[in-house]
Amino acid sequence: MRNPPNRPRVVIVGAGFGGLAVAKRLAGRDVDVTLVDRRNHHVFQPLLYQVATAALSPADIAGPIRSIFSGAWNVRVVLDEVCGVDAARNAVELSSGAELRYDWLVLATGARHSYFGRDDWAAYAPGLKSIEDALAIRRKVLLALERAETESNAKRRQAQLTFVVIGGGPTGVEMAGAIAELARRSVSQDFRSITPRCSRVILVEAGSRLLPSFPEELSVKAEQSLRQLGVELRLGRPVEDIGDGHVYLDRKLVFASTVIWAAGVQASPAAEWLHADRDGNGRVIIGADLRVPGHPNILAIGDTARTIDINGRPAPAVAPAAKQQGRYAADFILGRARRPFRYRDFGNFATIGRNKAIIVMGSFKLSGFLAWLIWSAAHIWFLIGFRSRLSVTIAWLWNYLTFQRSARLITGGISFPTPKPLRPRSLERKSA
Repeated sequence: MRNPPNRPRVVIVGAGFGGLAVAKRLAGRDVDVTLVDRRNHHVFQPLLYQVATAALSPADIAGPIRSIFSGAWNVRVVLDEVCGVDAARNAVELSSGAELRYDWLVLATGARHSYFGRDDWAAYAPGLKSIEDALAIRRKVLLALERAETESNAKRRQAQLTFVVIGGGPTGVEMAGAIAELARRSVSQDFRSITPRCSRVILVEAGSRLLPSFPEELSVKAEQSLRQLGVELRLGRPVEDIGDGHVYLDRKLVFASTVIWAAGVQASPAAEWLHADRDGNGRVIIGADLRVPGHPNILAIGDTARTIDINGRPAPAVAPAAKQQGRYAADFILGRARRPFRYRDFGNFATIGRNKAIIVMGSFKLSGFLAWLIWSAAHIWFLIGFRSRLSVTIAWLWNYLTFQRSARLITGGISFPTPKPLRPRSLERKSA
């Protein structure tokens, strides 16, 4: 890679939607770009739930970062983890002990799960932010079905077939619908003792309705669609406790071998690195030029930042916003940004199982089968490359025609533990 001494050095931390957009915009330009990520692949996060429910394989929604930039002579990819930023020296500190010097720094570090002060719940209710998370959930769901097939104890069997999803945003709604379809339709024809009526899927939302970022009428349609799939909705009722194989809902104990967290996120430690002002979710508070206050050569984008655009509106924590911010950040570095950042809302999407989705684009609202077709086409279009688009299209078509999930593989060693009492001795409240 050419490296003239007078060319600006740009370091991008994070290869999510925002970081990738910055690097793509700067590819081939007169700057030296270093893209740092602790994983070697970019993940299309909106479809992670389909990996978790065995509809897609990891390679369908992920691509190696080096392959994405193989033709960009000025982009260097580094596999490492950032542990700090020395803004006084314009240096990024890496876990390997190395450091990267920069003239411009773009923080696109994303977000992690937030358990609202109950980090002990993470061991029992995994979230969904990475391929590793999706595979762990897939393994848990499929093992529960396999063990329910041969479980002779009725209560243990019901616990294996009970799935609790916590959080009524798009991820929680899509996950609950997908699990209901998997457990009630896709696998029941392959098992001999599991019927469509055996499983129980519970979606818990502390707020008064699902999908609060959508218009209320679309939230109602989503609720109706989930109920048609057999999903039990617990609205206005936050989860009270989570333990090994159980949750407390409405002061009652529900035994469930699979509990999935989709209720909250917390920003990365980027604000701590810079000692910058942050909001309640840990996001760096920035203005419409995307620069961190007090650091004129550091920009923050995506889930790392709470961005107020030129119209005074906060940019939502969604992939399209991160991509728009990434392109703006690149233009700012190149001196091509003529105005402050303005978020352009191209719509909000959510799918609720087979054939049903909801879409809002400004005043335009749509639900049902046509919305699902638009949702499918949009997600296929925004996938990384031709192979991903083709493989996802084939997998979805196969699933649609046959109800078969093509990625139902349980990988890794499988233990066969000795059965233990269903009710923990320390629990004395009534079960639901």
